[in-house]
Amino acid sequence: MTIRIDIAKIQPKALNAMLSIESYLSGVTLSVELKELIKIRASMINKCAYCIQMHVPEAEKAGVEAQKLFALAAWKESPLFSATERAVLALTDDMTLIAHDGVSDTVYQEALEVLGEEQLAQAMMQVIMINAWNRFALATQMTH
Repeated sequence: MTIRIDIAKIQPKALNAMLSIESYLSGVTLSVELKELIKIRASMINKCAYCIQMHVPEAEKAGVEAQKLFALAAWKESPLFSATERAVLALTDDMTLIAHDGVSDTVYQEALEVLGEEQLAQAMMQVIMINAWNRFALATQMTH
């Protein structure tokens, strides 16, 4: 395996900018449980082992049941997820796979209905941020 650059070391201002958004996200009203489900689901889609390994323990610490974490890969078929979680996971899927078909009107409207505008914006920012972190970790081959 080739050694890759350490972006944080070479461009610390870039890392600080990302951490600034993380600081914003730490203070939003979207629940920690939903934020962790977003992080893990997007990381599964992006195949980012670093972020999955980081966020599964965080989700457990936040009270997300292990059974729900095991079912996250197949959330659409699982009865374990609430309507709010399902809407957030659908949004996460569409935003993470945005190049496929964008974010569908149905997914957007369902998320808006269960979250309201403020928390929908927060959820969208969380999806954007974890996708950025996934790309950061994958491009540099970070290991947890």
